[in-house]
Amino acid sequence: EECAGMGATLSLCWFAPGWMFFGHIGDTRIYFLPGDEGGIRQVSHDDTHVGWLFRNGQLNEREAKMHPRRNALSKALGAGNQFVEPQVGAVAFSPGDLCLICSDGVTDGLYDAGLLQLLRQPDAREAALTPARRVAEAGVERSGRDNATAVVIEGR
Repeated sequence: EECAGMGATLSLCWFAPGWMFFGHIGDTRIYFLPGDEGGIRQVSHDDTHVGWLFRNGQLNEREAKMHPRRNALSKALGAGNQFVEPQVGAVAFSPGDLCLICSDGVTDGLYDAGLLQLLRQPDAREAALTPARRVAEAGVERSGRDNATAVVIEGR
């Protein structure tokens, strides 16, 4: 009864030679960091109204992060949703590319540029940690939240 009406997010990736396939519902994020081009690209869409506003150019990244309804999900597993249409897709994935899957406890405290720096250009202290740990710890440090989760997969 305590959890009645609650929902969950789901973000998953599976890999085949040359490809990363993904499925997504909610506001946990999947990022792609190409090894040869640099940069970072969020490939999943936040299933929130604020995410929709951001994707449609009505909010910038800072405004979306500060919006009071940024974590109000419009799509989730459970939460009274009987049928949910997930986002699915594929990205070409090569050696040196990175995939980052991370919870909102990470992204509440870090901008995309900060994630990119942590993964591609960590300072000496950060470089001693695994990529996932440095992202999760930085998320907790900067957001003050304790539910920061990160998984990093490198193409080989």
